[in-house]
Amino acid sequence: MNQDQPDIASQNPAGEPAAEPSLQQQLDSLHNELALLRSESLRERADLDNQRKRVARDVEQARRFANEKLLGELLPVFDSLDAGLNAAGSEPSPLREGLELTYKQLLKVAADNGLTLLDPTGQTFNPDHHQAISQVDAPGAAPGSVVQVFQKGYLLNDRLLRPALVVVARD
Repeated sequence: MNQDQPDIASQNPAGEPAAEPSLQQQLDSLHNELALLRSESLRERADLDNQRKRVARDVEQARRFANEKLLGELLPVFDSLDAGLNAAGSEPSPLREGLELTYKQLLKVAADNGLTLLDPTGQTFNPDHHQAISQVDAPGAAPGSVVQVFQKGYLLNDRLLRPALVVVARD
């Protein structure tokens, strides 16, 4: 190529030589690109951190409530043992002692897995944990308090598994 003729590639469409960006413009452009890449990197890092925290929270929730189905299916067993104890009377007998021991062992295993028994007799009615099936006049009982429990309730790691079925003193 002849040195007197300008390079065609460095010309703009009008045929004039293209002006090369100054070093300062190139530097500014690179700084802007670097800032953009840093910003994207920080966003991606924050997204990854948030995702890691979300997964850890989900795993913890799954661990805490993994046995919910099993413990929920054991509730009728608790009810049956409770009914058996009530039917056995208050007199000491080998049958009553065996039922009490079985009930206590089952409650301990369930408690070790996050289950809490709700027996609200004498407590104030709590609609978050109790289901009122009726109201009665109860002399000597505070209005709004639980006077009788038909079915005990249960919490699993502070989450209601089954509400207690109760009778409440009328206001």
